[in-house]
Amino acid sequence: QVQLVESGGGLVQAGGSLRLSCAASGSIFSINAMGWYRQAPGKQRELVATSATGGNANYADSVKGRFTISRDNAKNTVYLQMNSLKPEDTAVYYCNANFRQYYISPVREVWGQGTLVTVSS
Repeated sequence: QVQLVESGGGLVQAGGSLRLSCAASGSIFSINAMGWYRQAPGKQRELVATSATGGNANYADSVKGRFTISRDNAKNTVYLQMNSLKPEDTAVYYCNANFRQYYISPVREVWGQGTLVTVSS
């Protein structure tokens, strides 16, 4: 059983910063990509940032220049540094990973439970 555990959400004033962390645990042979998505009240879940192993990072236009995704592959952990936060960044942030459990396993997807980020004006 592979799980993602997120941490780092909370309440922050507009213009402030937060750092989210997400650690993958369980039987993992390799991780193809890890990323962050968010879902605001009444809206669909949307991509925030993704990081492919050995590849480039990909960001939503709304967070470019403010958010930075990074990974510690040795720890199967992904981070999201969020700066210059805006009230419209308020959402539940979900961690996502695409991984292989064994060498010959198909690629599977797993989601974290979500962490709430609230930005006050």
